[in-house]
Amino acid sequence: MSDPKDLPVKTLQFYTTAEYPCSYLPDLAARSQVAAPTHLIDTETYGDLVRQGFRRSGLFTYRPHCDHCAACLPIRIDVAGFQPTRGQRRTWRRQERLAVRMTGLRWDDEHFELYQRYQNHRHPGAGMDDDMQTQYRQFLLTSRVDTRLAEFRDARGELRMVSVIDVLNDGLSAVYTFFEPDAPGSLGTWAILWQIEQCRHAGLPWLYLGYWIQESRKMTYKSGFRPHQILLSGDWVDPCS
Repeated sequence: MSDPKDLPVKTLQFYTTAEYPCSYLPDLAARSQVAAPTHLIDTETYGDLVRQGFRRSGLFTYRPHCDHCAACLPIRIDVAGFQPTRGQRRTWRRQERLAVRMTGLRWDDEHFELYQRYQNHRHPGAGMDDDMQTQYRQFLLTSRVDTRLAEFRDARGELRMVSVIDVLNDGLSAVYTFFEPDAPGSLGTWAILWQIEQCRHAGLPWLYLGYWIQESRKMTYKSGFRPHQILLSGDWVDPCS
């Protein structure tokens, strides 16, 4: 893999964080390699970084850089070759009447209330105070790249899902999706299928899904979209070929 310092478009610096508890594999410590300064990371530069395995959270652009683990593998879907499974086709039909509206990043009380419900379902007992508002704004509503917000409503006009998506020159990068936790129909899967269709309409070859961890049940769904590629030793490869 080319070293990040060899990126041609901008002069960036890279530093490694201190260890912190891994969010996906219990009892393991993680580190990240972080790109800085943030004001130099525009859409073009960020696209170069994504192709080298980076991802962003708000203005924080990073990739895993752990001492004794390499489980986090960047993954992207081959849009032209993608063939949905029978279950994915069924999921698409169940939700294909959802109405979609695309906007720029913006605060919306209804979106935040849905985010609260989603997080409370995933993390029972989590606080619903000002700290969550700050985290929501910093994580999802702060960006220096070309970022879009998509809201999905049912036939009654009720908000069901929100996706935040970065637009790159070779694809879309799925930042985060949150949805009504009790809604039927595999909304998370449907959101990825919808993003694949957006790539097709725009003539973009890749949908970047962040990281896949084989040992993590939370990540299992990502490998179900085929064909896909993972980044190994600096090269994007099809693990099934």
